Amino acid sequence: MQYQSNMTEFILVAFSLNYDLDVILFHVFFLAYVVIIFGNLAIITVTCYDSRLHLPMYFFLGNISLLELSISSVVIPKLLAILLPFKKTITFVGCFVQCYFYFALGTADFMLLAVMSYDRYLAICNPLHYVNIMNWNTCLCLACFSWTGGFLIDLVPGFIKATMPFCKGNTINHFFCDSLPIMKLSCMDTTFLQLLDFFLFSFIILGSLFITIWTYMMIAITIFKIPTVSGRTKAFSTCISHLILVCLGYGGTIFLYIIPKGNYYMSYNKLVSIVTIFITPVLSPFIFCLRNNVVQVALEDMYVRLKKSVLE
Repeated sequence: MQYQSNMTEFILVAFSLNYDLDVILFHVFFLAYVVIIFGNLAIITVTCYDSRLHLPMYFFLGNISLLELSISSVVIPKLLAILLPFKKTITFVGCFVQCYFYFALGTADFMLLAVMSYDRYLAICNPLHYVNIMNWNTCLCLACFSWTGGFLIDLVPGFIKATMPFCKGNTINHFFCDSLPIMKLSCMDTTFLQLLDFFLFSFIILGSLFITIWTYMMIAITIFKIPTVSGRTKAFSTCISHLILVCLGYGGTIFLYIIPKGNYYMSYNKLVSIVTIFITPVLSPFIFCLRNNVVQVALEDMYVRLKKSVLE
């Protein structure tokens, strides 16, 4: 087989070859994307402009919302395009740019989830020193470290994938440029690259999960020592939204990138990917709003101000 060094585009196989089903999925995913945009933008806006939310927890919440919105925006617009009958292809460069940003933003997301758990640990387990430790300089450094780390960690694997030779066609069995489906089209032996991906995914995902589990073990021990039920409930309520987000985020991603792959992998990959790209970003704003009275009040006030300015 000859290497196809002049490949210019890939064909993305979404969910079916049935036009009617694709139209239904287009409308469902479009509606979900609208909810993702407005929901996460509302969280970002209210955390920026409401002084009551100028606290580390809400600063990290705004960053998480921005990441959720960015990850979805990397994938969903192109997915909506290929669900229409016009063009089901993505350019060679566009494919690897999408792949890189998807994993870079995802890495930053997991790092920030670990940072948020550390923030809750300090707030509950070390409240007297919380303000001094988690000051704005620390918050900015942790956020910058997470964002920068995500983009740097995935830089080398992304470059290697973009320079691979391809000779096994140009059809990617997915609705976006995921790592393994791309490597399946390469002529070269990708064993080392798959091991590199596995090592990086395990280090980031399981490493951040370990930090989260450890911090919440310490938090649980501290909460159980609080003498009153109301005190324990109040302390735990500040963590429940983050815990729900952790369960949603880690569950599907561990299945996709950590658990050994069998023949079933590609069959379930698309379904589980929907959870990380659609379900989690859709639910995140509602989780934080429904579980947090301060955010609810801030959103209501912002809505009243916007309504008043429109009427004027």
